Amino acid sequence: MPSGLKADSVGPVDVAVVAFDGNQFNGDVAPALRELQESGVVRFLDMTFIRKGPDGSVSVVELADSGVAEAFERVAEAEFDLLSDEDLQVAAHSLAPNSSALVACWENTWAARLATALRESKGEVLFMERVPRDDVARAITALDEE
Repeated sequence: MPSGLKADSVGPVDVAVVAFDGNQFNGDVAPALRELQESGVVRFLDMTFIRKGPDGSVSVVELADSGVAEAFERVAEAEFDLLSDEDLQVAAHSLAPNSSALVACWENTWAARLATALRESKGEVLFMERVPRDDVARAITALDEE
């Protein structure tokens, strides 16, 4: 189990599937992910890569595999399997042929204290959604135009 992770004090946990053109992972995103982890903003709990060949065949690449291990070392400490094989197959289904994806699951450690306080107060988040970046950009542009 990742160090310091306790069920009664864990922050909100998110998962994202980020698609890339092509089937080679170059590690360019690794420094940004590592910075988030090292700053304490998030704690990566599970991370996997998926490749979809031109023929639609799917392969899973784990962090320990030689093609990604060096670039992504120190991003996820000790992982545990939050992502099932079925989850990865569902994610792969939406990929275009000859593409790849990073599937990452992380704890929002920045929100752990608030999450604990909400649980202890018998509070429950009824709805939460990320506002798409394009919507935020449009709103900012509209403010600038006023």
